[in-house]
Amino acid sequence: MKKILLFIIITSFTVLAFAQAGNVVVTSTSTSAYSYEGTGAGAQKLKMNVYILGRVNKPGLYLVPDDTDFPTLLALAGGPAEDAKLSKIRIIRPVNPTLDAESEPEVIWLDFKKYMDTADNKYLATKTIKTKVIDEFTGEEIEHTVYDLRLQPGDTVVISGTIFYAFDRIADFLSKVAIALSVYNLIANIK
Repeated sequence: MKKILLFIIITSFTVLAFAQAGNVVVTSTSTSAYSYEGTGAGAQKLKMNVYILGRVNKPGLYLVPDDTDFPTLLALAGGPAEDAKLSKIRIIRPVNPTLDAESEPEVIWLDFKKYMDTADNKYLATKTIKTKVIDEFTGEEIEHTVYDLRLQPGDTVVISGTIFYAFDRIADFLSKVAIALSVYNLIANIK
């Protein structure tokens, strides 16, 4: 009887200690990458699905306007968590079969930390376009770089945690194991 009681207590403690709250993700039923919102203040808006995962306060699927950039999406997701690694943010861009049948998924790296320090758009660029313009005064050809900051339909933004996040997770796990062992030891020594 004592062993059964001990087993029930340890099992219930383990289930409660390691239980995690799940995130609800709503899937889209539309077949298009965009959805139409109608008119807002006289302007027609298209919406697209993008995902933000990892160390943000509200990860998940977001239906955003088609001109949304990374800082806007990050703000919609409640901002970064304290232990978010903002210097290495990954955008996974899926294949667009309508543009190129032979294209592959693309991984784009952003450095939001440097962007906050310098306000230079090149650190948030999802696409870089180089153009050449002739200066009307000198007649010289000048190269301009335009940084496209917009997200595209189906983009998945992944914000990983710092090394301190990994250390915190390991320390949390070890403390739960120590508590379980202490409870087992306490119950095993009851006479």
